[in-house]
Amino acid sequence: MRYLILFLLGLFLSQTSYSQIYEVGVFAGGSNLIGDVGSTSYIAPNAPALGVILKWNRSRRHSWRVSLIYSDLVGEDSKSDDPRRKARNYSFDSNLLELSAGMEYTFWDFDLHTSGIKAVPYMYSGISTAKHTNYYFDATGNYTSEGTDSWAFGIPMALGIKSNITKHLILGFEVGARYTFSDELDGSVADSKELDAFSFGNTNSNDWYVFSGFTLTYTFGQRPCYCNF
Repeated sequence: MRYLILFLLGLFLSQTSYSQIYEVGVFAGGSNLIGDVGSTSYIAPNAPALGVILKWNRSRRHSWRVSLIYSDLVGEDSKSDDPRRKARNYSFDSNLLELSAGMEYTFWDFDLHTSGIKAVPYMYSGISTAKHTNYYFDATGNYTSEGTDSWAFGIPMALGIKSNITKHLILGFEVGARYTFSDELDGSVADSKELDAFSFGNTNSNDWYVFSGFTLTYTFGQRPCYCNF
């Protein structure tokens, strides 16, 4: 028992000495939906997106990351290159609140405790869930609320580049697509089974949405001694 206590105490002290740094900041940019209504362009932000980001820099190469982003979602068939969508002329304007968590990985070392300006590309993935109001298009093409909300789970996939601009500030730019396990974000599929008759589009293809924008984070905490993993 004594050796176990000494081992646990040593483990605790070693972890304390391996203190990491943290980042807290904001995301500002735009969003666009890839679905059954609106433009078919993959990266075409047409509505604002704002959020907050928290990171734990676990090593020189990877960080655990959590974000909360609020955004409008706007789609207009008139902005599509598809003549069938233009003729249909549907449009929607809704919003969502996304919570995302996962890992950010840089392609080479990003050690904030060495001198000089450093710019590195990175990728991010994990899991996300987005709260949105349920809508459908009625028989006259009006975008109509069902009066309920749903959570759309998804997989975020982002690519970006970031650089330290001062000792404590990091500026980044990223484009992040979210594949969702839902086909209800644009109103093409109603949440209520009683409204199935109003469903349209490709029901075998789920919705995507994309966030494009800048991040600005403030880093703080003790100088780390990174673990080798």
